[in-house]
Amino acid sequence: MANKAAVEGQAASVVEAQLARVDAEGSSRHPHLAALMTATGASASRDLADAVHLLCAVHGRHPGLTDLALAACPAGEARDWLRDAADAFDRERLYLVRLTSAIGPMPSTPGAMQTENALLAQRHAIETLAKSERRGCALGAATALVQDWRSFRPLLDHAADRSGIECPACTLPSDDSLAAAVAAGTDGVASERALGFGAEQLLLQHRGLLDLMEARAHARGDV
Repeated sequence: MANKAAVEGQAASVVEAQLARVDAEGSSRHPHLAALMTATGASASRDLADAVHLLCAVHGRHPGLTDLALAACPAGEARDWLRDAADAFDRERLYLVRLTSAIGPMPSTPGAMQTENALLAQRHAIETLAKSERRGCALGAATALVQDWRSFRPLLDHAADRSGIECPACTLPSDDSLAAAVAAGTDGVASERALGFGAEQLLLQHRGLLDLMEARAHARGDV
């Protein structure tokens, strides 16, 4: 009983660290995300369209991070969580693709080649995280994606409202479901560090994507 309690306590500590990590380093802290939500005037439509197109370029393709992480995960509670996350993110991906089509073309912006290279590097980095053989790394990236996507979802809904399309309900797993997945997907200090590394790297990619959105808005003279 004491050993079980210790394991459960350690899992809870890892989950708390993960939640705190996303809160501190996630996209909700980026000023450009708030700017996109409150922008008005002629530039608002361009900036929203650009943001949606860039998000789709990174996360609108199949298989995505959750799909790749699921494919390499052994049976158990972590795999069950990843399956639910992958199914839910499939619906998010469909929403994102439909919104990208509805919102109009990607606005013309200087530095198109640099943008494409940056997006290619981001997709490669995310795929590398998802396919990592370090126990805990892919799970850390996947859980961070699900958590951080909650910061992007209001932006998508805002763009959908402006485009006149329906905003579907978000069915991504709740934060409460993380505990069992993390407990099953980590088994000691090394895997817990790998989980943290995967999460940190995913959040780094998201901050980089928001930096790119902001830089492109500046290049268009919208900021």
